[in-house]
Amino acid sequence: MNADTPTLSVVIPCLNEAERLPLLLADLQRWPLSISITVVDGGSTDHCQRISALAGGQFITEHPAGRGRQLAAGAEHALQQTESDWLLFLHADSRLPSHWGSRVLRRIEHPDAQRFAWFFDLRIHPSTPARRLLGGVIALRSRCGQRPYGDQGLLLHRSLYARSGGYQPLPLMEDLDLVQRLSQLTRLRALGLAITTDGRRWQRGGVLRRGLENARLRQRWRRGESPARLAAEYYGKPLSATQLEYQKPQR
Repeated sequence: MNADTPTLSVVIPCLNEAERLPLLLADLQRWPLSISITVVDGGSTDHCQRISALAGGQFITEHPAGRGRQLAAGAEHALQQTESDWLLFLHADSRLPSHWGSRVLRRIEHPDAQRFAWFFDLRIHPSTPARRLLGGVIALRSRCGQRPYGDQGLLLHRSLYARSGGYQPLPLMEDLDLVQRLSQLTRLRALGLAITTDGRRWQRGGVLRRGLENARLRQRWRRGESPARLAAEYYGKPLSATQLEYQKPQR
């Protein structure tokens, strides 16, 4: 392989996603070059480990579950175990378009690409008028407000990840915490591709209610409320002592 050819490591936090994880891992096989995949499991009781192994992925555990903890552990593992130039963070219930590999490769081969962080546009499956409207609002928020969601994926060069301080082991708002720090260093730019996420989180209470609840949580986090307290409300259950360890809000 040419020394100038960009290399890619993918980090996927996972918890009981055996139904959806195989679809994402199949999508990742469309990357035209060699790829490193790290699945960071939070204590699954299904077949996630076997599925990851069959796809050639590395499987590590970070228990108890917590997306911030899992993302931070996965990034550390990827940076220590591989020499990949680029890191791509994806949620396990995501799907990538069939042409994602060639399009992303062309993008990161550009000399200026590593200066920026990159995200996908968001589609929610199954689609409804309200969910399409939400996708448009998220696209505007991501481009103009520089605040993409974690389920839009995040692609960045390892040097930029290191400069930003990377993911922190927050029980909630780990994605907002990182993109706020990234936006102080550079621009976050759209890849011009849509990623599809499972719509189960928007089923309870509908799109409008869930969107308002999330907006209120973000506002409270910016005011300095503990991420642990917000996470307990968001997930509807108390967190363990380990999950509560990292409570310092990042502004």
